[in-house]
Amino acid sequence: MPYTRTPFAARAILAVIFAAGLLLIAARPAAADTVPPFKGNDTGGIIAWTLVESLGSREVHALAINHCAQYGKVAKLRSIHPWYGDYVSFGCVWEKPVAATPTISVAY
Repeated sequence: MPYTRTPFAARAILAVIFAAGLLLIAARPAAADTVPPFKGNDTGGIIAWTLVESLGSREVHALAINHCAQYGKVAKLRSIHPWYGDYVSFGCVWEKPVAATPTISVAY
């Protein structure tokens, strides 16, 4: 008599394979992304406080200004948290237009 698998045996094998796959996925180490010390886009960015300590506040502000200038905007510092592991955030904002001629007001 040839060997045949019963439906129960097939389900048991699939359950063992599935459990082994879940175990492999759960045993994987956490893959946390690292954030570079300077990161930004057209709306603003963040600068690691460790970079501020190593370069100085003027150079870091210049980094923000140069970054925003790529998009034709002006840098505005949003928040400064002066402790290790935190960030200085900045925003890139449109420069307010300067009126070419003064506004004429008329009193009635």
